[in-house]
Amino acid sequence: MRCPAILQTESERLTALSNHGLDDESLIPNLDPVVHIAARMFGMPVAAVNMIGSDHVFFAAHVGAGKFDMSRDVSFCAHTINQPDVMVVLDASLDERFHDNPLVTGEINLRFYAGVPLFSPEGLALGALCIVDNQPHTDFSASDQLRLQELAKMASDRLELRRIEVSGNKSRPNFEEYAGNSTTPVVWFDQTLRITAWNNAAAQSHGYSLEEGIGKPVEQLMPERSRPIFHEIINKAITAGSLDDLVIPSEINGLRKDGTKFILGFSLFSWKDAGGIKFEAVLKDITAQRLEEIELHQQANIDPLTGLGNRGSFYRAVESAMITPSPMTVLMIDLDGFKDVNDTLGDAAGDTILKEVSNRLLKLVDTVGVAARIGGDEFAIMWPHMTDPGLATQLAEAAVATIAIPINVDGQEVRVAASCGIAIAPKQAQEALELVSNADLALFKAKSIGRGQVFLFVTALRLEAVVRRLYALELHRAVDDGEFLLFYQPQVDLITGEITGAEALLRWHHPERGILSPIAFLPALERGTLAATVGTWVLDEACAQAAYWRRNGSPNLRMGVNLFGAQFHVGNLVTEVIEALERHGLPPEALELEITETIAPDNDDVVLNCLHQLYNYGVGIALDDFGTGYASLSLLKTYPLTRIKIDQSFVHGMLEHEQDASVIRATLDIARSFRLETIAEGIETESQRYYLLEKECMEGQGYLFGKPIPAAQFSALIESNKLSKAFA
Repeated sequence: MRCPAILQTESERLTALSNHGLDDESLIPNLDPVVHIAARMFGMPVAAVNMIGSDHVFFAAHVGAGKFDMSRDVSFCAHTINQPDVMVVLDASLDERFHDNPLVTGEINLRFYAGVPLFSPEGLALGALCIVDNQPHTDFSASDQLRLQELAKMASDRLELRRIEVSGNKSRPNFEEYAGNSTTPVVWFDQTLRITAWNNAAAQSHGYSLEEGIGKPVEQLMPERSRPIFHEIINKAITAGSLDDLVIPSEINGLRKDGTKFILGFSLFSWKDAGGIKFEAVLKDITAQRLEEIELHQQANIDPLTGLGNRGSFYRAVESAMITPSPMTVLMIDLDGFKDVNDTLGDAAGDTILKEVSNRLLKLVDTVGVAARIGGDEFAIMWPHMTDPGLATQLAEAAVATIAIPINVDGQEVRVAASCGIAIAPKQAQEALELVSNADLALFKAKSIGRGQVFLFVTALRLEAVVRRLYALELHRAVDDGEFLLFYQPQVDLITGEITGAEALLRWHHPERGILSPIAFLPALERGTLAATVGTWVLDEACAQAAYWRRNGSPNLRMGVNLFGAQFHVGNLVTEVIEALERHGLPPEALELEITETIAPDNDDVVLNCLHQLYNYGVGIALDDFGTGYASLSLLKTYPLTRIKIDQSFVHGMLEHEQDASVIRATLDIARSFRLETIAEGIETESQRYYLLEKECMEGQGYLFGKPIPAAQFSALIESNKLSKAFA
């Protein structure tokens, strides 16, 4: 353990401690607000002002501190006073100075520390303002350090008041010696409330010259509405002969000579003189400090765009309510497709929408609940004393409904949908983090169902989340160990039955669970960091296989490859595709890249530019799952496409339901109008095949022609297809 160094000015430093009255280990009440602000501002369980004695450390003020080893050798604050600015220990267990410190290894389990030294007017370190936690905080930023330094200035100001008070209780010196040159505004007055002495700092603070104050009523330094309280205190002090046991406000309103008002930090002392009583007021202008505190509070608690509470303040509100304890419902709300709206209409319109959504949620909760914006397009509501699942669901549906009302943006009506997750305490959670997390899981489930959905947390969601995390971990191993493989599904000419192409479909050969279909792992893969890596492998593997089949019996075979959205934003997709084709000796028309509406939103310049380059190079671009989303028609106008894939959900129902048949007919008409090829997915019967042929859809894929199969089996299928043609 590294012990703190002893300063060369140690004797002078200890004298300064004594001059401040800080050698008796007593708490200083006017420092309490500082530590409470620090704890709230940074969300820390412990905040303290520690004074460093000769061989020990003692609290001048603290919040949340239990029993600490207060010896100087183990004190983090004793290290802090050896430097001029903030000392930050992000994780004490990894810091060579403190990893074996008893405060770290023992019961306290101290992990995070940030402290700022507190200096006397002569520049001597008295102690430190610090915040402490038993959890590491690697995200403690430079701006956080500046905020802690600002609070330290407040603590130093209050220590200076302490020094003045202690000095005043000793033999009263001449005013000029005592405070004439002090930068702290000091005013002496007698029991007639006439100023007997003041210094330049006090005169200038109130807009007067030094000579204008003597003999003037001290009450001229404060507005009329503040004077009655001041008179009451002074009258009681005159009657009692001292200020002992009187409640003195720490702040009052000040009045300048020009009539402007401002906020004063107020300290009042008294002493007996010639049978009477005299007073000393320390009147420090703290207007800027108060405004800064308000700004810091806003930054720490308020979302600047909407005026709602932010993520941190919402968590604290939930935590505070659960400590009570208070039953409650928490809603987590996410706007569906907001990014598309923002990209289409612009950031200013997006901000207008977020503000309007915030106003609507505020009206919904009224004065009963708490509404917050916890992310870009994420909101949260806490509704206390609501534990009925039915009522909670009604509230969630009301939130979704009020968001769905059209919003006027520059004369244009914009509709925004929202999904909502619900969790209830104490039935579904016993502490704040768990409750909010459960509501988040319910939101995730709601969004997986569709737009504008509401879902109430059930225990099974927690298990699903664990499974997703396990999959995410296993996916890294799968990539490293080559556990992915491709299956291929034939695409055929509906007239001849000839194989015209193959769609490459990803499978995971799990060492314990066997061959896994995409539904088991694709969501986790798409949300993680590996999608682009796996996508690159799929592209290369599929191109290699296509080259083999084109050289061995299917010279015109087309390979369909599904793209991940991440491939457009990581690396250079155009270069990867061209290099893969050249590496395997394939012409551009041998490859057809399949995109969905999810990864091809309107006005995404990155996606659009990539696709245009690939289209111009000669690569086919197919729009998959056509008709299932809301942006299909606009995509046909915007994106360079060569083929539309008709979704299997319409194919399955087209013979029984006129609506599905209408979609099929409309899609084929649209494709012809745009001069696009079509292929129908999910064909399982000859009746479906004949119907599609009748409507002039010339290609298809589905179980009627073959399920997705490994490459070796697909090779056999190609061979049998060749033989059937030979004997036809």
